[in-house]
Amino acid sequence: MRIYLLFLLLIPLSGFGQTYELGSLTTAANTSIRGISVISDSVAWVSGSNGTIGLTTDGGKRWKWTKPKGYEKLDFRDIEAFDENRAIIVNAGSPAYILRTEDGGKSWTEHYKNADSAIFLDGMDFWDEKRGIIFGDPIKSRLQLLATNDGGLTWKDASESLKFQMADGEAGFAASGSTIKTLAGGKVWIATGGTKSNIYTSDDYGQNWRRYEVPILQGKNSTGVFSMDFHDANLGIVVGGDYQKDKENSNNVLLTTDGGKSWDKPSRPVFGYRSGVIWYDAKNCFATGTSGTDVSRNGGQNWYHISDESFNAISKAKKGRLILLAGNKGLIYSFKIQ
Repeated sequence: MRIYLLFLLLIPLSGFGQTYELGSLTTAANTSIRGISVISDSVAWVSGSNGTIGLTTDGGKRWKWTKPKGYEKLDFRDIEAFDENRAIIVNAGSPAYILRTEDGGKSWTEHYKNADSAIFLDGMDFWDEKRGIIFGDPIKSRLQLLATNDGGLTWKDASESLKFQMADGEAGFAASGSTIKTLAGGKVWIATGGTKSNIYTSDDYGQNWRRYEVPILQGKNSTGVFSMDFHDANLGIVVGGDYQKDKENSNNVLLTTDGGKSWDKPSRPVFGYRSGVIWYDAKNCFATGTSGTDVSRNGGQNWYHISDESFNAISKAKKGRLILLAGNKGLIYSFKIQ
């Protein structure tokens, strides 16, 4: 696999005293990457279409690619990894599968299968190495939930815990596996889109839920929240828009300071449809999508466009500073703050 280390971007933002370096790491085989799990400045996993999984243990300089045997045609939209050996992947579409590896991707075991023609899993997140949650599009107007207490070895249908009926045409987006977010202590948020955008949130590991409206662009199957991140229990960002009009930026980023109860527009928005967003720290935020990448240095209030390169997803190291972006044709970039 050819490795690219040519850095394409070095842009200082006026008044901020920082530069942002965006560099190409590699292009994989024929795959659209949407799942990213960055463990540290060295270890990261990615997942994508055509059954493709990637692992790096040196910060992205070299990648090992694999396809779980028997699952080569699946589109793995999300991945959650715990270290360089253990990872869990989930695909979009029916049948739905959850696979786990304990040997760095050399072998994978199936821990869940659902052949219901209506099943479509959208995203996954974990509170710790044992407790995790997955959500999927509604079946009979009920959001689908799966929960694990043993690190993904077994999964329980937890859909009955969320009592709300979803609107016709309301669903989740699996654009980057990031319309679900967990924080310590059992906090979790799930964002929906389509004809209606809502936030569903729980403080007790998904036992009880509340619902809040999200006034982002919505009303069509191609609109709504496509990604979300929370810096803490109160401070959050959602991004999205209309993926069919990816250069339009009408009402496609919102901020909350009360855990999702209310949302406000920033002073200067992102510059188009966005399918990935992260908090780097309390001030630095990044959003990306098919029409480029933006940065905010003041907690999401003002956004500046820094690249036109097309991406699907972005993720930051759980322990470290490494940021990875990924997109179509197996494209993976690193992002550095100088």
